[in-house]
Amino acid sequence: MGEIKPPSGATVAPAAEAREYLSDDPRDIGWVKQNVPCQTACPAGTNPPAYIREIIARQYGRSYEINREANVLPGVLGRICSRPCEAQCRHGWAGNGDPVAICHLKRVAADLMDAGHRITERLYSPTGKRVAIVGAGPAGVAAAYDLSLLGHDVVICEREERPGGMLRYGIPAFRLPRNILDVELHNALRLGVQLRTGVEIGNGEGQVPMSKLESEFDAVLLATGCMAASPLPLRGEWETRDLRGIEGVEYGLDFLMQMHRGVAKTVGKRVAVVGAGFTALDCARVAARLGAAEVTIHIRTAEEYIPVTQEEIFEAKREGVRIKGLRTPVGLTVEGNRLTGIEFVQNRLGGWRAGGRRQAIPIEGSGFHEPCDTIIIAIGQQTVNDFLGTKLELDRWGNVRVGVDGMTSHKGMFAAGDYVNGASTVVQAVGHGRQVAKRIDAWLMGRERRRQVVRIVPVDKPLRERAFDFIPRQHMPTAQLAERMKDGKHEVELGLDEKLAFEEAKRCYLCNLRYQIDVDRCIFCRACIEVAPRNCIKLVSGVEIGEDGAYGKLLETKEWNHVGAIWIDNNECIRCGQCYTACPVQCISISRCELTEVEI
Repeated sequence: MGEIKPPSGATVAPAAEAREYLSDDPRDIGWVKQNVPCQTACPAGTNPPAYIREIIARQYGRSYEINREANVLPGVLGRICSRPCEAQCRHGWAGNGDPVAICHLKRVAADLMDAGHRITERLYSPTGKRVAIVGAGPAGVAAAYDLSLLGHDVVICEREERPGGMLRYGIPAFRLPRNILDVELHNALRLGVQLRTGVEIGNGEGQVPMSKLESEFDAVLLATGCMAASPLPLRGEWETRDLRGIEGVEYGLDFLMQMHRGVAKTVGKRVAVVGAGFTALDCARVAARLGAAEVTIHIRTAEEYIPVTQEEIFEAKREGVRIKGLRTPVGLTVEGNRLTGIEFVQNRLGGWRAGGRRQAIPIEGSGFHEPCDTIIIAIGQQTVNDFLGTKLELDRWGNVRVGVDGMTSHKGMFAAGDYVNGASTVVQAVGHGRQVAKRIDAWLMGRERRRQVVRIVPVDKPLRERAFDFIPRQHMPTAQLAERMKDGKHEVELGLDEKLAFEEAKRCYLCNLRYQIDVDRCIFCRACIEVAPRNCIKLVSGVEIGEDGAYGKLLETKEWNHVGAIWIDNNECIRCGQCYTACPVQCISISRCELTEVEI
């Protein structure tokens, strides 16, 4: 601690003489995880700076391929991702403006690549091992894709008639067109994955027992998601009453799944949706398309804490959906067996909860009634375990308990996605499916066959201009209200065209570029400090090294006799290249650093 420890490659020769290389140095791996916050935030590990750079070069096919290395469904997630990357984007930090539209640019790669683009894959030799996957949702498909690349024979058993899970049966077509979903699923499963639809695992008549899968396959992966709607907790006489038998009561997940199976759904004129997630918003927007005159989403907390994207809220409001916050349903009113309204109590905001949201505290004596003739309950989803035929350890939420290797308490049986983690997002399911696939491979083969390294590629000049920092975020074009509301399939977001995509892509800081000062060649002239538009070049006496071997805190100093180096703080750097141009002795180098995996 306190000693200057340049990254590996910090004193490499000028770019013209240097060569690309791979590094497993913890300082390099730690540098990428710290300095590329969008990739670190992505559960699937997608590399936004790399694929955005290809969009700037108008290499859309290459951009799509980079996406698929981590996320096998770019065209899908480019439309419906929850965008944890954008929440961490450095361009969205205080004083920097709005985050880059990373999700929209992911869709650009899928939308604008040549129709004849050939997808290439790196395949392992066949292993002779067989893996059964139960569930063809995002986690199951992602795991199947990776396991097939690794040389295993994969069979997916899916209860529904078509694959996709919640992607097909839980998300409306106006958000995710089915032709896009079909293409992406085909590309993911085309490497020899055998898909058996209409196959239900269980112990009933016509079902396939889990024991049969265990006897025929070397490993089994459970990826059935959370396919049971959570009940609405009410008070008094309603606490134990079954709401499903009341006319006008719908559960959000069942409502959407039935509709997407082809059941003709209807709603009343006044629709109340209870819930605050993507499913609740989807149900509300579907109800508006089904002809409801009034659609209101009722939430326990304030609107600013709804865990969905601001674009989803904005578009829902444009379609006439209202959001009323700080209320908790406590009962229903019915006439005969027909719903007539909901009893609420008013809430107030309390202290902060983990995750950055405020508590909702009911106010005594604040009860009130709101009339409605349809209520759609969308407060969450739960797992279903009755198909197993074998007892597995569960956690206190009823989810299957797994070890660090992804294996359940039953040897050879693994679990992934929402089935393990509870209801989450599509990108989380994809990322977890890929992680567990790697662990299944290691268990089957007796060792890990891939490891993470950093690919370091010298760059001979800055790739950004300072002017790019002042380009505003480009807005997603959307369909006109009259057009989108005619049916439930007209896609609302139309996608960025080539011009908009180019402008938006230029906004990316390209945080995977590492600017470094060669301590031995630096003459301490401060020219770089004078031209830097941000306080990112610092006089330091040393830098701490963390327990994991990665860089830690910079030890800044203002006393020249204590200066060990002039250090570029890449966590603050916006990669404008001003320092590189100003340096009189060319002691600043640029390299592209990207996480990748290699065979062991």
